[in-house]
Amino acid sequence: MSWFIAALKKYAVFKGRARRKEFWLFMLFVYLIYGVLGGIGFATHSSAVLAGLFIALIGFMLPTWAVTVRRLHDSGLSGWLILIGLVPTIGAIALVVFCCTKSNAGANKYGPNPKEDPALA
Repeated sequence: MSWFIAALKKYAVFKGRARRKEFWLFMLFVYLIYGVLGGIGFATHSSAVLAGLFIALIGFMLPTWAVTVRRLHDSGLSGWLILIGLVPTIGAIALVVFCCTKSNAGANKYGPNPKEDPALA
């Protein structure tokens, strides 16, 4: 849960790097929230809950983009590669592969490695 909160605190920070752990735990909690709200909304046919789901989708959009860009930076890739996710199917698969790749050891042009620097973790 602390990784989710840490990513939310940096909701609009597109500079720097994000560890795989930060990225994947953030995504896990976001999709759990989507799943719970969607499941409750569709099961009860409640428009209020579905409106909450829509608000959550909009609310988590910027933090999701930011943590994805920082994750790409951790692998030494440009944050603009997030746009490859707009290509149907293949783009989404490529983006997942990029987010799964191991981080660069040591500092890269996007900053120090957060795994090696406890102050950044």
